[in-house]
Amino acid sequence: MEGQEKIKNSSVLVIGAGGLGCPVLQYLTALGVGTIGIVDHDIISESNLQRQVLYYQTDINKSKVEIAVERLGKQNPNVKFIKYFVQLTNKNALEILKDYDIVIDGTDNFATRYLINDACAILKKPLVFGAIHKFEGQVSVFHYKDDANSTGVNYRDMFPIPPSPEEAPNCSEIGVIGVLPGIIGTLQATEVLKIITGIGKVLSGELLFMNALEMQFYKVEVSVLDQTTVFSIDEYKNFDYGQFCILNEKEPVSEISVTDLKNILESDRFNLQLIDVRELNELPVVAELIDINIPLSQINEYVSKIDNQKKVILICKSGVRSKMAILKLQRDFGLKNLHSLKGGLIEWLNFNNVL
Repeated sequence: MEGQEKIKNSSVLVIGAGGLGCPVLQYLTALGVGTIGIVDHDIISESNLQRQVLYYQTDINKSKVEIAVERLGKQNPNVKFIKYFVQLTNKNALEILKDYDIVIDGTDNFATRYLINDACAILKKPLVFGAIHKFEGQVSVFHYKDDANSTGVNYRDMFPIPPSPEEAPNCSEIGVIGVLPGIIGTLQATEVLKIITGIGKVLSGELLFMNALEMQFYKVEVSVLDQTTVFSIDEYKNFDYGQFCILNEKEPVSEISVTDLKNILESDRFNLQLIDVRELNELPVVAELIDINIPLSQINEYVSKIDNQKKVILICKSGVRSKMAILKLQRDFGLKNLHSLKGGLIEWLNFNNVL
């Protein structure tokens, strides 16, 4: 009864309602966590359905946050859900995270992982981390204060330097076995339950690896570095996570807003080339934003199709892969007429009231 009261009185923020977030949300809801916040600015696509088990075919092109809360509310009407249909940034993260006891990272890119970690370091919130790649997954807990009042390791203790874009392909490029996020997300929910109730040994100071092909689990110890970056609030809000984690280059990438793109489409469409760098099977396809589709994974092979006499705008789902493509093209081919659509297709659909 005591443990159940702790669960009822707890609050958990789940960042990312995708492959990892779905099982986490379902189990925390079933457990009766009192308040669950959900942060996600994405929409549901058909390619999500093999691993994001909260969503149905009829949900395609709808908000993940809205559909998740609708389904979870039927699962347990006693849970209070708070929706954040926004992109998490270092401008809004501290305000969103501050009211929750535990934070769960269910995201899929390094920029957001560092951003969440640094916010939790400032706010002294335990962070339950999960990650997946092809057939493997990882789980750990950061910033956990143990019985000896010692704060645990930081994500930056484990990964002080982010990988280059080439070393960090996403699920659209390399795929992931559909059941894997269910396993890793369930393990994340387990760590949350242990933190709330005080039972067992929390996975702090250790990184758990899981290989689905061999069905092997093993752990490695993570030590606190002598010097780990911990920001002040002002430093955090002014830190450029995109430059640090996505670009990791001195050469700048030009971005264009959805407002400016709309104006160009209306006034100078002839001198514009729009390139979709998403993979061929990704939806939705927005006809007015595509002259040609060149997936990021094949960008070097089809550089001859890029018009060096026009303003070229590269487009992806959220604006991350388009920046990576521009970096490659600038570095390897010296192209200077490239621009990335800021916020990508998600921002464009929001701007045009499609979402």
